[in-house]
Amino acid sequence: MTERSADSEAHPLNRIDPVIHAPARLKVMTQLYVVEAADAAFLIRQTGLTWGNLSTHLGKLEESGYVVLEKGFRKKRPYTMISLTSEGRAAFRAYRANMQRALAQLPD
Repeated sequence: MTERSADSEAHPLNRIDPVIHAPARLKVMTQLYVVEAADAAFLIRQTGLTWGNLSTHLGKLEESGYVVLEKGFRKKRPYTMISLTSEGRAAFRAYRANMQRALAQLPD
């Protein structure tokens, strides 16, 4: 590996997780990071996503091991509770740290 490629790999933006970085998934991860769990209706209200859009992004986050979905019924109505996994929390902390480092390198 050349010195130049080592430097570029070390840049914080090169370590940004593309799964989290997508705007809709970043909204979801940010909301879930501050709560133990949230239902789908809460995430729809907080993110402005439609159910179909949210479902697609949750599928990608679940596939990556970042969230877990628990489906059930309340008063005979289906509901979905979503929470970050420990891997998801760690990935979000790493994402946040890399973004902070990248932004700190910008001149004022």
